[in-house]
Amino acid sequence: VADCAPRVALTTSETLGMLQLDNQAPAVRDLAWVAVDQCEDADFTLVDRSPADVAFLQYTSGSTSQPRGVIVTHGNLLHNLELIRDGFGLKEAAVGGPVPTTVFWLPAYHDMGLIGGILMPLFIGGTSYLVAPATFLQRPIAWLETIARTGAAISGAPNFAYELCTRKTTPQQRAGLNLSRWTTAFCGAEPIDARTLTTFADEFAPAGFQGKAFYPCYGLAEATLMVSGGKGPSDLRMIHADPSRLAANILADADSPADARTLVSCGRPLGNQDVRVVDPQRFAVCEDGVIGEIWIRGESVASGYWNRPEEDWQTFGGRLVDGGGPYLRTGDLGAFRDGELFVTGRAKDLIIIRGRNLYPQDVERTAQQAHEAVDQGAAFSIVKGGQEHLVIAHQIHREHRRGDMAPVIRAIRAAVVEEHEVDPHAIVLLRPGALPRTSSGKVQRSHCRELFEAGRLDELASSIRSAETFCAASNGREAGAPAEGAVPRPKFLDRLQSYSPELLSAEIQSWMLDWLAERVEVPADELTPTAPL
Repeated sequence: VADCAPRVALTTSETLGMLQLDNQAPAVRDLAWVAVDQCEDADFTLVDRSPADVAFLQYTSGSTSQPRGVIVTHGNLLHNLELIRDGFGLKEAAVGGPVPTTVFWLPAYHDMGLIGGILMPLFIGGTSYLVAPATFLQRPIAWLETIARTGAAISGAPNFAYELCTRKTTPQQRAGLNLSRWTTAFCGAEPIDARTLTTFADEFAPAGFQGKAFYPCYGLAEATLMVSGGKGPSDLRMIHADPSRLAANILADADSPADARTLVSCGRPLGNQDVRVVDPQRFAVCEDGVIGEIWIRGESVASGYWNRPEEDWQTFGGRLVDGGGPYLRTGDLGAFRDGELFVTGRAKDLIIIRGRNLYPQDVERTAQQAHEAVDQGAAFSIVKGGQEHLVIAHQIHREHRRGDMAPVIRAIRAAVVEEHEVDPHAIVLLRPGALPRTSSGKVQRSHCRELFEAGRLDELASSIRSAETFCAASNGREAGAPAEGAVPRPKFLDRLQSYSPELLSAEIQSWMLDWLAERVEVPADELTPTAPL
């Protein structure tokens, strides 16, 4: 409201009665509020519109910055709806024949909820059943029950919704559903986790769900909605990527799937859009298999942000080194392989530790799988002593919130060190529901960083490394130089000849455990000689 300064607010009398306008900010309170269900019949005059006229302002989710109003024109909207129709493999409304039914719970103020859930069904002349977002969050199976009851063929959501349905339903509940008519299950709006989708397909197979119904896709508000996808749903196309090569911005197959990071194809650019992967430093188009920033040009790209001229130039004015453009700079990272787009993460969220690229969603997945008490969270970096250090903040499942958090922290640290070879500077365990999110459910990593640095995260427990625990090389000391406050020389070194091998082994072991106990947040009596370092 403050950003776009509207003159009129449309609502219903029931909602207006709950708003308590006297308690709202002046910008909201002073609007002309109209309850549309109480309007008297009036003459309707069709207003002429051209493709270049503004249809609405579509606000970004705010996952990496403050929400911005994307100016979507009628031309943008109709072009993107046609891309979605063609990508889903649907007939045009004028062709006739049966039109698929859809089910959506996504909020109508979210691009996927408004355009995918409401306007797309209207565009093809179909019917859409809408489930309240709060209903889904309170009881995820309500979404699937509605799909089963209506026989809907099309529905979809961000990755977290599929994960939530798997975690919050029982085998008995799943077996009671009939999802056999769900033929297009799209997934987008956030990084797609192959494990989430394959687990969902396996767990809901007794309900008749088929994995070939999945339709992974890529899009963003600045491109109206959809950018890339398949030609209709199909089996997941995946790459088992080498993590070390990913850290160097190369998309290459791993020697063993067990050591790989699995990436899901988001299909090919739809329609006549020009989609490039660009080196963000050189502004040159990347070769196949090289990771860069995703740039887009086409009729679905919006005309800019509302009243943000500087950000317009930065985001919508991308130019290639040869002068080609302008392109929309998405801020998303990815690579093409054989014409298919693989999205790897957000440039603003990328964590760079000692020259290695870490994707936050990978670290978050490792932390969540480290202990049964760990729920969703955020991984981000902070600058300390001139270097980036890793911070992990995760919610704790409600049923575990009164338990001992020390083993949970140790499990997370051990898993992250083993998987990513980085020792987190801080691990923060949050109370249930305390993780900062956008209105559409995305994790706000940048806001989480701000709260952490301000000491305002709602935490249950935390473990923060002191500066002394970091590598000696980070403070410029020469190799072999004694550290300030270094441990004194072990006394047994002066009496080596008097020890038997067995006794010397015990002395060394005892000294090393004492040394470790001073440097790690584990009680000395819990350290064992056989624990992995």
